[in-house]
Amino acid sequence: MSLRRFMTVLVLALLTARCADNTTGVQPSLTGTPHFLRWAGSVAPQFGAARVAGSAFQSAPLSLDRYSVSFWAVRGQSRSAQLNYLDGSGSSSQPFLNLTITDPETLPDGSTLADGDSVLVTVNIDTTKIGVSLEPTGLTFGAPAQMQMWYGGASGDLNGDGVVDATDAYIETQLLGMWYREGDVADWQRIPATQLVDEKSFIVGLPHFSQYAVSW
Repeated sequence: MSLRRFMTVLVLALLTARCADNTTGVQPSLTGTPHFLRWAGSVAPQFGAARVAGSAFQSAPLSLDRYSVSFWAVRGQSRSAQLNYLDGSGSSSQPFLNLTITDPETLPDGSTLADGDSVLVTVNIDTTKIGVSLEPTGLTFGAPAQMQMWYGGASGDLNGDGVVDATDAYIETQLLGMWYREGDVADWQRIPATQLVDEKSFIVGLPHFSQYAVSW
């Protein structure tokens, strides 16, 4: 058998095996519109903001119709903020987002921050899908900002069919990831991220601010 024919047979065999392993029939998004994870339940969860290291932070509960939280990031200083939400019963607080910034470098207008200079950072929680918009859009970092986003708010129903089953488990372990886009008219793109399945979260280094969502 020629080498070319052998390689063709090998590729076909691998593709057949991959299709056979996916018994759910669920396929990842190959377009600029991924399958977004949605908040579970008909009532939006309540959000609260923890303290930011080195700075006071708004601590009153925030509903999803008031979903923006801001704090000052300072170049050369580590500032971390965590947002939590109440589960459907309203009795248990769960983590949603942790954002750590140490090196904000260049503003969207191209100006550079000196050590000790600050920039107002705003986290906008999405009202439907599990995601955020971080502002100022286009802010870049010398050392990437670190973001951890939890997707437990989907309550296990990752494909939105109202049932938690093996299909959702397959999506979580094989397809789920972090996606971003530069603006409302840009395509969504998947970005490298570390998944912590036991915690139901992703950790990602952010070279700049834009929109982010847990999707597949």
